[in-house]
Amino acid sequence: MKRIFDFSAALILLMITALPIAVIAVWVKFTSPGPAIYWSDRVGRNNIIFRMPKFRTMKSSSPEVATHLLENVERYLTPLGAFLRKTSLDELPQLWSVLKGDMSFVGPRPALFNQDDLIKLRTEKGISGLIPGITGWAQINGRDDISIPVKVSYEEYYLKNKSFAFDLKILWRTFFKVLKKEGVAH
Repeated sequence: MKRIFDFSAALILLMITALPIAVIAVWVKFTSPGPAIYWSDRVGRNNIIFRMPKFRTMKSSSPEVATHLLENVERYLTPLGAFLRKTSLDELPQLWSVLKGDMSFVGPRPALFNQDDLIKLRTEKGISGLIPGITGWAQINGRDDISIPVKVSYEEYYLKNKSFAFDLKILWRTFFKVLKKEGVAH
């Protein structure tokens, strides 16, 4: 049922957001050099690497590390980067990953390929068996404001309590978190 929901909802949302996606892509392209879409190597289900698309919010010369590890993140952001991140519009291309089945709407956020501490802890707790999501229980309970161990504890709770109803609750709460721009550090 989850896969049917993910596929159907992603297809509908891609049709609805096609024009905004095109406008944002052009906007990104014309405000900074480099491609509009950034394809990031991410850790998927069972620790298999997949390519996740996002609108590019960082300069092309930025190091490939989690933003919380960068000093003075603002110097790496593109002119639209902060806006796209605060509004979560940079996530729209991930609908493609949901459509393909690399991601779900709800699950743990996919780790960067080099976030060894997060990957190790998720593997130990069995969380690596979940399909990563655009949003998740940890996302709505802190997002960028929580440490990796706390994040993994939320993800473990999700693993033990996952259900379609819980997913709908997370999606509902995500909607309001995005509107309020809560928990976004950069």
